[in-house]
Amino acid sequence: MLRCIAEVPLAQLATIFLNVLVPVFCLVGLGYLIGPRLQIESRTLSRFSFYILTPAYIIDTLSTAQIAPVLAARMTLYTAVVHVGCALLALVIALLLRRSPQMVAAYVLIAVFGNVGNFGLPIVQFAYGPDAQGIATVYFLAILTLSLIIGLGAATWNTGGRLQSIITVLCTPAIIALAPALLINTFDITLPVPIARIFTLLASALVPVMLIALGVQLTTVTQWSFTSDTLIVTAIRLLGGAALAVALAPLFDIGGIERNIGVLQAAMPTAVLASIIAIEHDLLPDFVISAVLFSTLASVLTLTIILSLLGV
Repeated sequence: MLRCIAEVPLAQLATIFLNVLVPVFCLVGLGYLIGPRLQIESRTLSRFSFYILTPAYIIDTLSTAQIAPVLAARMTLYTAVVHVGCALLALVIALLLRRSPQMVAAYVLIAVFGNVGNFGLPIVQFAYGPDAQGIATVYFLAILTLSLIIGLGAATWNTGGRLQSIITVLCTPAIIALAPALLINTFDITLPVPIARIFTLLASALVPVMLIALGVQLTTVTQWSFTSDTLIVTAIRLLGGAALAVALAPLFDIGGIERNIGVLQAAMPTAVLASIIAIEHDLLPDFVISAVLFSTLASVLTLTIILSLLGV
């Protein structure tokens, strides 16, 4: 059961912050500091992570993960409903506030696109250990797929690019890597040692490279646009997702560590990929980029509290 925040000792909050979140933010900060000085291009790091490291991580993790298919299916449906709920919550609030169609689409994009890769995977690993990687990866793939579909759909709604958005999602390297990973797991295939070690080495590089890449990406933010909309949509992303995940878990018979990781992944700040989509489709890029940066900073507090309530 979740605890009341008043019951959590300050010492425990400090320990969670230092042991789980500080290592993550230190690597992000390292990327932020060295990126401009070493002239590191965020696009290069991001593409390397996206096209090489992420598929290797998925194959390395899921090919040996011990997760019952029925449980994995329930987890996938559970987190999909949670994130559809986030998108709908953002849509309803933006419409009630009588925002412009572009702002409504930006609300949906920011709310649904949690940073379950750069942030979610390392935080889960530090909080629950390497044995939780398989669970976190199932959520990561489900959320990434749904976020791309809804996010790209919202960004391209007025340009008629919805079919192309679905094709783009299906061609994502992480999704392509899912099939061989599941085949290896299902049929208990043993990869040749050299190939298996290549995947393992590449997979071990994913977390540090993604965190440093995030820091480098944040250096590209040139305009800070803090408004009431920034605060509202950040609250939806950081708190709305977690609240929905807690409320919906019993409906899908999700409990224990699967529930906790699902809540954590639903509470992540907005992913930098959301800002890339906004720039590509001219969807209020300054607003979306500001929401990415603000939600990332605000998550220092919200994730510390959520981790403590989950009993980490």
